[in-house]
Amino acid sequence: MPFYVSPEQQMRDKADYARKGVARGRSCVVLEYAGGILMVAPNSSSALHKISEIYDRIAFAAVGRYNEYENLRKAGVTYADITGYQFDRHDVTARGIANYYASNLGTIFTESPKPWEVEIVVAEVGTQPDDDQIYRITFDGSVTDEPGFVAFGGQADQVSAALKEHYSEGMSLSEAFAAALSALSAPGNGERTEFVASQLEVAILERARDHRTFRRIRAARLEELMAEARSASDAAEPDSAPEGSPPSSPSAPSAPRDSGPATGPDPSSSDRGTGLGGGSPL
Repeated sequence: MPFYVSPEQQMRDKADYARKGVARGRSCVVLEYAGGILMVAPNSSSALHKISEIYDRIAFAAVGRYNEYENLRKAGVTYADITGYQFDRHDVTARGIANYYASNLGTIFTESPKPWEVEIVVAEVGTQPDDDQIYRITFDGSVTDEPGFVAFGGQADQVSAALKEHYSEGMSLSEAFAAALSALSAPGNGERTEFVASQLEVAILERARDHRTFRRIRAARLEELMAEARSASDAAEPDSAPEGSPPSSPSAPSAPRDSGPATGPDPSSSDRGTGLGGGSPL
């Protein structure tokens, strides 16, 4: 006869297994700002995305095992397209997609011998800040509504505590990015505490844009946001120079602002079909 394992012990073992898998990655953050919703994830890969578009005003962010959350992303895109085609585009909401993901993950967690090692966030930008929606879905199908901001995956508790200290309503994009970068650099979220542009994946849902609001922030604009974040961090630190020391020399003039587009690709292009198959954890 096979060994008997109680249902409670089975669920605990599955939860521990999935939780450890998610914690091996690095945390991601999603937060609201005055102009929409900002999503930031440590990711050195330019092809395997953690952040993607789902529908016109809806985006998806994930941590964990890549091949598993990529399957969820594709299923969410299909669900949104079919719902929008059969009914109306306004019937596609972040809440509906979050419930769809929760149902699938709950079934997998209960019936499959191995749970999926994923944690995802579905965000929707509204026409007004009060209409913004951020939902967090865990590996067992639990859904939580996260007002304002959320940190998930990796050492989410430490990152969330740091983000809470820096977050405030109505922040500008540069202020929101500085808060996200400071939280991701907090002690406990991996060994590296300083990021460069090539190590970050950044995207926004921009409220003022018509139809499709998803934009990736790359290249010159990302470098500019990082420079502004470092300047704000340096300005917030107290002056540690001894009393009576000569004043520091004036800083060199800043480089001219990039005159290209503020964020990623042309509005007519799509990021929904990107991503490669595989099982690399991210």
